[in-house]
Amino acid sequence: MMKKSLLIIIAVVGISTACSSTTGKEIPEGNKIETKVVSGEPIQLTYDEFIKNVWNFEENPQKWVFKGDTPVIIDFYADWCKPCKMIAPILDKIAKEYEGKIKVYKINVDNERKLASVFQVQSIPSVLFVPMKGEPSMQTGALSEEAYLKIVKEQLLVK
Repeated sequence: MMKKSLLIIIAVVGISTACSSTTGKEIPEGNKIETKVVSGEPIQLTYDEFIKNVWNFEENPQKWVFKGDTPVIIDFYADWCKPCKMIAPILDKIAKEYEGKIKVYKINVDNERKLASVFQVQSIPSVLFVPMKGEPSMQTGALSEEAYLKIVKEQLLVK
């Protein structure tokens, strides 16, 4: 039941401005990328950091148990994806404007294929919105700044 509802949430698709995440390049799993955390900027997430800071789906595969202390936005992207590059400045701006209230994470689907497969990311950009309470929701495709801000205000900053 939980898996089905999570799949429904993740199935939101914005086809018109998305890239296929299949590049044909094989990148080894578990590439270690050093995470550099700068205040007010998006944070690059690895598999291990996702398990530690967002959701340990290895321990709770059937139930969403959010581990964060603030709502988060997770951008599944690739360096070669033009729509991903279009939304990057918007998410950077949100990270700065809502510093301390929302964390913005980035997951490179080419480097973190396992995480992308957990969320069945097939088109990018795919942006996961994680409120403090309740289930996360996924939006696929590039949206306008206004649309992202509306989601932030209506889904993430709700008391």
